[in-house]
Amino acid sequence: MHYARISNRLGGLGSDKWAVHLKARAMKEAGTPILELTIGEPDVDPDPVLADVVARALSEGRIGYSNGRGEPPLLKALSRRYTRRTGRAIGEENIVCFPGTQTALFAVMLTLAEEGDAVLVGDPLYATYEGVIRATGAEMVPVPLRPEDGFHMRAEILEQAITENARVLLLNTPHNPTGAVLTAEELAAIGAVCRRHDLWIIADEVYEELIFGGEFASPLDNADLAERTIAVSSISKSHAAPGFRSGWAIGPAEFCERLLPVAETMLFGNQPFIADATAAAIERPSGVSAMLRASLKRRAMLLVEALSAAPGIACAMPEAGMFAFADVSATGLAGEAFALGLLEVEHLAVMPGSSFGVEADGFIRVSLTVPDEDIVEAARRIARFAASLTAEKKVARA
Repeated sequence: MHYARISNRLGGLGSDKWAVHLKARAMKEAGTPILELTIGEPDVDPDPVLADVVARALSEGRIGYSNGRGEPPLLKALSRRYTRRTGRAIGEENIVCFPGTQTALFAVMLTLAEEGDAVLVGDPLYATYEGVIRATGAEMVPVPLRPEDGFHMRAEILEQAITENARVLLLNTPHNPTGAVLTAEELAAIGAVCRRHDLWIIADEVYEELIFGGEFASPLDNADLAERTIAVSSISKSHAAPGFRSGWAIGPAEFCERLLPVAETMLFGNQPFIADATAAAIERPSGVSAMLRASLKRRAMLLVEALSAAPGIACAMPEAGMFAFADVSATGLAGEAFALGLLEVEHLAVMPGSSFGVEADGFIRVSLTVPDEDIVEAARRIARFAASLTAEKKVARA
């Protein structure tokens, strides 16, 4: 039977990226006690306003069809939020709502890239980005993010990576998996490259409210870059509500008019009762982000300190987000082999760096969304496994 080429392009780019996580879940279901530090799911209850508004909206019958752009209360709330943030008028014509950031990314990319085009993205990169890009038929062009730069994208390295058919830069700040946060100055330099080469910028900003220190910066907030920038985000991290699947895209009005039929063809609107809750949540400071941010920073510090003496492990303090990114290459194993060995021997599940790009192959990503005592225990198991590898190397040399 015939299959569309998209199924070939996406082969190995879906759940295969999460093979270690899925193996850990299977072991857990079979009765093995697994300490799981793989995915970035907040370990706090959602912002209380969400449940209250959802219950009220359901009782009021807010369960009908929506429109393709988004429910009016949510569009107004987003307009006010981004007008305040950018200092420019962001109207409803600049907004399209989606069920989560992932859906927004897919529709935005589908609107901007196609077969024959190239999309630039920092490597390491979030695990789904390659699939989002390849689904359009475009080529993914990695831009190396170097550990010695704190995994911050450098304008000069971006410039070197640009090809003749480049159309889009997919930018992620704060960054998953490394936790890097780009400054306004760095974004201005990156933006200057994008202007020279007439590139769109897609900015994934889902970790905006989980920065451990310093200020959040966005290319959308830079007036010189606004006409070529689309920001995508959601309440998944900021309001500890990943299951609500409520996100959006913010960009130029002309772009949003092009995006709208793509979005309407996919899903034609999100759920009114969830849109009402999202509107209420983003109209005020998040009731959970400050608490979540403090706990994530504390756990990152605990993990980094605990791993500082582990043989063959180098773990720098992340600047934001829900993960720590540890270099395990000095143990003699690549990230996937290390993660699989850690799961089998120590019953600790982490993500291998290879799920996040070529540049991440020697790393593991450790989720910080577990209690402090589990972070300390995880560090102990990582150190013990690393020490066993060091001992094996000594025996082999002898």
